[in-house]
Order: sequence, then structure tokens, then C-alpha cells
Amino acid sequence: MTKDSNRPSLDDLARQLAESIPDSLRTVGEDLERNFKALLQSGLERMDLVTRDDFDLQVAVLERTREKLQQLEERLAELEKRTSN
Repeated sequence: MTKDSNRPSLDDLARQLAESIPDSLRTVGEDLERNFKALLQSGLERMDLVTRDDFDLQVAVLERTREKLQQLEERLAELEKRTSN
């Protein structure tokens, strides 16, 4: 598992798949682990996913945007209140 979360890393997933192979086939374990990792990586790349860092960055941008929008809405309400008096 990664340090920052409970999500398994690609290496962890490849290792788990390699360990699930019967003992009689484990003599090729390292090769299987590398092949599983390459296969997983290839499949994930085709899914057009974003990295966690990119996702977290966009979440932060969205939060700042929401805060700015809230400030602008409050300012607009105040200006409308002044002009209606």
C-alpha cells in the first residue's frame, strides 16, 4: 500500500497477482510480476486516467473558484441592496 492512502500501488497489485499463482509456477515469479505490472500499466494508460496529484490540484482550484464565486455573490447582493435603497 502507498504511504498516503489505503490504495494499493501498481507494484503492490503486480506482486499480489504474482503471489496468487500456484507454487508450481512461482519459479517464474519475478518475470510474472514484471509482466503483470506491464500489463496493468498498459491497461491503466488506455483508460485515460489522471494522476492523484493532478486530481488533487484540480480539487484545490475548484475550492478556490467556489470561494471566489461566493465572495462575488455576496458582493453583488450588497451592491444590489445599496442600489435598491
